[in-house]
Amino acid sequence: MEEKRKNKRLPISLELSVSSLFKQDNVKADVKDTPIIVTDISRGGIRFECESILPVGYYFNAKIEMGNQESALYSVVKIIRSREGEEGRVVYGCEFVGLAPVLGFIFDEYEANLK
Repeated sequence: MEEKRKNKRLPISLELSVSSLFKQDNVKADVKDTPIIVTDISRGGIRFECESILPVGYYFNAKIEMGNQESALYSVVKIIRSREGEEGRVVYGCEFVGLAPVLGFIFDEYEANLK
């Protein structure tokens, strides 16, 4: 099967917490502190698993530390898809919104450290 992704997925093991979701028209969704487990990351976004059902099309703020404090990414993340996963979890696909392309070096550095 031909790979159609723009960006290479890199395995990662991170835990984040979603405390609020919002849409562009200042519409908010109530969520309690929802723990999520990030399973992979790319220059375009993240994939994570969560036990809570989160609405597609909503955004949240994320701080992602890739290996050390110096390479933390701060970005708005948009939930673009979801599917049922294993053990009662939901798998989400998200894209980074407004992440500066100049920060691509963080992904290059992270990928080099994986080898």
